[in-house]
Amino acid sequence: MSQSVPPPNQPYGQPQDGNPFAGQQPGAPFGGGPAPFTPAPPARNNIALGVVVALVAALVAAGIYGAIIGATKHEIGYAAVGVGAIVGFAAGKLGGRNPALPVVSGAFALLGVYLGQLLGEAIIISKQLPLSVTDIFFDHFSDLNTVWKEDSDFLSFVFFAIAAVVAFSTARKTAA
Repeated sequence: MSQSVPPPNQPYGQPQDGNPFAGQQPGAPFGGGPAPFTPAPPARNNIALGVVVALVAALVAAGIYGAIIGATKHEIGYAAVGVGAIVGFAAGKLGGRNPALPVVSGAFALLGVYLGQLLGEAIIISKQLPLSVTDIFFDHFSDLNTVWKEDSDFLSFVFFAIAAVVAFSTARKTAA
């Protein structure tokens, strides 16, 4: 039984056993040598980026949560968990292990749930009045907040707590 053994110390780019790619550096283009484009490593451990992305995630999640409330006319606990998870994941993945990020994530999750509940109320009201959701939300915000206070119950505040805890723990667990 004979095996073909490549000669020792054969330089890169030299064919071995008839394979033109055998001596090529991993990840190098066809001619060997450095790759023409090396992607930058992902941005991590950047607290400013983590805070900004967590805020954007809170606003997007608030819109989704508000749409769910407006469509169902009920607050759904899993949606509040989703708000917290989205905010915490975004902050943890991009912000890193800074100990302030879980706290900021919890605060932004509270903001996301609050704005989502207000948006849900605005959607429900807009179906009953000849006003658009944006008119209710921006032009009649104090009235909307008063209606939200009247409609809020113990369960509404449980959703706040759930979202904040989920955001805090998710930011800690996903921090890279």
